[in-house]
Amino acid sequence: MHLTSKPSLIVASLFLPLLAQAHEGHLPPAGKVVTSVQHTGNGKFTFATVPGWGAMPENVNVGPTHGGVAVDSTGKVYVSTEANHGIVQFSEDGKFLASFGPETKKLHSLAVAKEGDKEVLIGAAVSVQKVLKLSLTGETLLTIPNDKTGEIPGGFKGVTGATVGPNGNIFVVCGYGSNKLHKFDAEGKLLKTVGGRGKKKDQFVTCHGIALDSRKADSPRLLICDRENRRLVHYDLDLNFTGVHAKDLRRPCAVSIHGEECAVAELQGRVTILNKNGNPISFLGDQPNEKLWARKPIPENQLYDGLFTSPHGLSWDLKGNLIVQDWNVTGRVTKLNRVAEFKQAEKK
Repeated sequence: MHLTSKPSLIVASLFLPLLAQAHEGHLPPAGKVVTSVQHTGNGKFTFATVPGWGAMPENVNVGPTHGGVAVDSTGKVYVSTEANHGIVQFSEDGKFLASFGPETKKLHSLAVAKEGDKEVLIGAAVSVQKVLKLSLTGETLLTIPNDKTGEIPGGFKGVTGATVGPNGNIFVVCGYGSNKLHKFDAEGKLLKTVGGRGKKKDQFVTCHGIALDSRKADSPRLLICDRENRRLVHYDLDLNFTGVHAKDLRRPCAVSIHGEECAVAELQGRVTILNKNGNPISFLGDQPNEKLWARKPIPENQLYDGLFTSPHGLSWDLKGNLIVQDWNVTGRVTKLNRVAEFKQAEKK
């Protein structure tokens, strides 16, 4: 089911099945929405939480948030969830706009990619062992595997991340399965496979997330979260290992690049910002209680504004702010606005 942005249709179409299952006065709870302004980070990368950002209509739960976050060129934000409403679309200021329905649920990753003069969403649907390319309104444009794909070494069980290269090739990691990195053409034909599980430089132990890194304009690369080896690694677009970008991380799940900096969602209770050399320059929402790291069922009274528990997906917005998704059974999405005084100081 695809929804319009008209509020009456949103409530009637999206939430009727949920409301029918709930007794009057007992609506499904919303995920823990940030209610206070808290500062986190340091120096010119200090951020403030945005109260109420990402609240859902009728107090409905946004999650579970075992997915990703993406931002399009107009500033709209897309959050993938395991709920039947699937991907949820928010305005830049966090107002609910639409959801895309059960055919888009359980996308473990999410990214926006350019395709000619338009944009598309790309994501890894781990539960159905597919990669989906979607329009920005949720229509399926391509699935992998398809009749052009051919045999995929190691299969697609445990597919966890996908991104698109500058010429339309699609790059996919299977971090919950074969731990292989695949390259497909724009129609889903398999071109090349590398990797596998292990501790060697060109192997992975849970290659969880993947992003296109265009910080070197003349030689874009793939940046991969090798989660249980606790590092980020670079591959060129021909799938050659080119180096370790960062190491000794707290189980990195996803990365997002803005300007020269890279933000990393670390499953063990923190978001880290790295400079172009892979050195940490700011830590955000660092959870002091290690018992809450990488845990899905967290009591609501242990979720605090400005502190993360299990960051899983994230994205910079167009203005250099961050949207972070905690892996959480009830769902939690936090908007972090970069503090203006530090932005100004950077320009001087």
